[in-house]
Amino acid sequence: MKPQIEAFFDDATWTVSYVVFDEPGGHCALVDSVLDYDAKSGRTRTHSADRLVAFVQRKGLTVQWILETHAHADHLSAAHYLRSKLGGKIAIGAAITQVQEVFKAIFHLEPEFHPDGRQFDHLLHDEEVFSIGHLEAKALAVPGHTPACMAYQIADAVLVGDTLFMPDVGTARCDFPGGNAHTLYQSVRKLLSLPAQTRLFMCHDYPPAERAPAWQTTVADQRAHNIHVHDGMTEAAFVELRTRRDATLDMPVLILPSVQVNIRAGAMPPAEDNGMTYLKIPVNAL
Repeated sequence: MKPQIEAFFDDATWTVSYVVFDEPGGHCALVDSVLDYDAKSGRTRTHSADRLVAFVQRKGLTVQWILETHAHADHLSAAHYLRSKLGGKIAIGAAITQVQEVFKAIFHLEPEFHPDGRQFDHLLHDEEVFSIGHLEAKALAVPGHTPACMAYQIADAVLVGDTLFMPDVGTARCDFPGGNAHTLYQSVRKLLSLPAQTRLFMCHDYPPAERAPAWQTTVADQRAHNIHVHDGMTEAAFVELRTRRDATLDMPVLILPSVQVNIRAGAMPPAEDNGMTYLKIPVNAL
């Protein structure tokens, strides 16, 4: 059974969220949701997430899973909010514990924050099979951008997270804590070893000026045209290219608020004794 996939593009963060479902009135997974965040005011909104809520309700779907491909550095996750509205289990790759360990130290988080993944309802392991209604899904570990990156394969479709971008954009950066260009190359080849007609769904698009945002391609397209990892690109050449390019990139605008929320499965830090919730800004840490 092939999945039905509805995409929702957030033009503020260039993020694509997905509702993957078996049939109208059936079951679904929500993938890589966005909680709107204004960096100037520190205010959150749920406009992007509410688009998913409206679609799920319109189709009469039951949410089984709220999936994260990794702890995003460019947007806050709406997973916690969506679970409160629609139910479902929040899941991420089991290696999130490595990311939590690193960022607990960077943000000097409260002692009650345990870097063991307990903030999520389920930790997925490589090759783990799970169901979305009548659909069979498989978690594929694809580290490199971060240690905890997961792709999700459902029949002929794979939601690849930040591992790959559209062919004219290339691949994800590898200079975040725990990132590794050698590892990313191997993860990409793992994805591109799938059948040529396999549909690949991106988590982001940063399009050149001459085209509109896009997020669906194929293994064949990536192997022929991806500017960073097309067939014939060696691991050594890729690592040199990726390392040189990463050295020129600024940190994402929302990395500091995003990561400390996303390692909590989209929940905010606990309120302090004045009833207010605060996000930390470590100085000279990244």
